[in-house]
Amino acid sequence: MQQLQLIFSPSVQHTLDVIGIFVFAISGALLAVRKNFDVFGIAVLAEVTALGGGLFRDLVIGAVPPAAFTDLGYFVTPLVAALVVFFLHPHVERIQSAVLVFDAAGLGLFCVSGTTKAYDYGLGLTASATLGLATAVGGGVLRDVLANEVPSLLRWDRDLYAVPAIVGATMVVLCIRYDVLTPYTSALAVVTAFVLRLLAMRFHWRAPRAWNRRSTVTEE
Repeated sequence: MQQLQLIFSPSVQHTLDVIGIFVFAISGALLAVRKNFDVFGIAVLAEVTALGGGLFRDLVIGAVPPAAFTDLGYFVTPLVAALVVFFLHPHVERIQSAVLVFDAAGLGLFCVSGTTKAYDYGLGLTASATLGLATAVGGGVLRDVLANEVPSLLRWDRDLYAVPAIVGATMVVLCIRYDVLTPYTSALAVVTAFVLRLLAMRFHWRAPRAWNRRSTVTEE
């Protein structure tokens, strides 16, 4: 995976992945607590949120067994996050804004690394960007489905989440297309997705609904 190694060394890439996995797992475990799940449910939602997107990507590109099952750190990290939330969830809730900031950072990192890994396995630019998006948001979609909620990225009343990931993934494939993918341009894509997500949370940017919508049906 030459492109991925150009961006980060293996040790740095692994560390960043683990940090992103931990933060995503925290968000999954917190939702499980709000839904009054037991300890097993908290662990499952933490694992699914943290690893779901990467697992889907690896299965699609044929990177089997997926990294989630070959690296013990990837599998154990969500369990650690689940334990933290299980015992300290009132304290974690109080620093929710900080968790959201790290979640935004994980979004930026995963959309870039997911896109690059997909391209390294022979996918085209559009397919690679799509899998980069899936890597970044797939776990959150699975989390919401298991918790019996409409996925956040499909709800009009939630701040933009998928759009920053799409922008980051698109920047990566454009850099690949014009042969300018370097650690600096990759970092720029990560930062761009990260900042867009922060701005969306700060100013409550939301995607538009259907044009000239005139439905009389009561919204749920």
